[in-house]
Amino acid sequence: MSPARAGARSGNPSWWRVGATLFAVAWGGNEFTPLLVMYRVDGHLSALMVDLLLGAYVLGIVPGLLVGGPLSDRFGRRPLMLPAPVLGAVGSAVLAAGAKDPAWLFVGRICSGVALGLVMAVGTSWLKELSDPTRDPGADPGSGARRASLSLTAGFGLGAGVAAALAQWGPWHAQLPYLVNVALTVGAGAALLGATETRQRPAAPGRLRDDLRIPSAAHRRFLLVVAPTAPWVFGTAASAYAILPGLLAAQVPGLAIGLAGLMCLVALGCGVAVQVAGRRLDTPDSARGVAVAIAVAVPGMALAALTATTRSPALGLVAAAVLGAAYGLLLVGGLQEVQRIAGPDDLAGLTAVYYSLSYVGFFIPAVLAGLDPFVGYPTLFVAGAVLATASLGVVLLGWRRHLPLAPAVPVPDTSGV
Repeated sequence: MSPARAGARSGNPSWWRVGATLFAVAWGGNEFTPLLVMYRVDGHLSALMVDLLLGAYVLGIVPGLLVGGPLSDRFGRRPLMLPAPVLGAVGSAVLAAGAKDPAWLFVGRICSGVALGLVMAVGTSWLKELSDPTRDPGADPGSGARRASLSLTAGFGLGAGVAAALAQWGPWHAQLPYLVNVALTVGAGAALLGATETRQRPAAPGRLRDDLRIPSAAHRRFLLVVAPTAPWVFGTAASAYAILPGLLAAQVPGLAIGLAGLMCLVALGCGVAVQVAGRRLDTPDSARGVAVAIAVAVPGMALAALTATTRSPALGLVAAAVLGAAYGLLLVGGLQEVQRIAGPDDLAGLTAVYYSLSYVGFFIPAVLAGLDPFVGYPTLFVAGAVLATASLGVVLLGWRRHLPLAPAVPVPDTSGV
């Protein structure tokens, strides 16, 4: 009996083991975000420096994505996924040890980034395969991507919320948030050892450089619908929980870290809540899911501009909710499109390309911090609303164009719970 059929008959599918690792590593990737205010106050770092540190882990994410995804298609999911929780734990440990040293913070963020890149490319694909109805009889065709997205989004949200609470009110405020994640990640890594491999090595593998090529990245549907909206995934999220809390810190003296954590929870909580709606919006016949998602980003940016003008914490929470909803819908819609477009041999590779493009959005806080002295955040957010509207126009132009042929692609998965 094959491992897949054995797992299905036992009624004990192992997708949760991979999901737990996604959750723990995502927790470690985002626990840093609400502590930006703390580093500015305690470490005397500038807004630009902390925003650069926020985006620094993208330098680890992108290699982890672009190399880990295709290599897992060649060598299997397990060999590329097992290092992720190890690197995640190391990253959190380094961040705990180097709280006042930007160089150590940079190294810790890079380690966290590589771990996150691996779980997002390899783990997302592995979880999708483990959630196939042939392996998990209780799953539906969209379970894999929904489980992956929930694991990531819940990790991002709870990691930020718990880190903020511990830093605001707990002891060892610069170390304890990271040590909690070390424990979580070690536990998830131990559970991952029992996950079932789904990708067998080919008997006669081709050249390695050919495996690193991702033909479906040139698919016109990907270029016209997915790529123009991908940077908005984390562009909206970063605006909600990295930029706005810093603008509102002076309005809540003594509680700035707590407010930052609350805004993270609101944004990512809304990102989770809308994923059921995102699943229903998606259709293989048009770009409806992605179009609605980017349309939600437009009022989100407008509300951010009003928040930057009024410095109202209440309005900031509303803006975070709308931007978080846009993030969730964008993540759902983008991954659904990717999983339709990708061929059977480059699902992880195309997922890696998609996430790499989406993480470009994490540099938005640093860019805006650099432009703020010359333009001002209200004007910059208005410009963001205009650019989001332009992106919506591009998606509408590709509404029903270059649709993937159903027999050539995997059964579509949504990127929600």
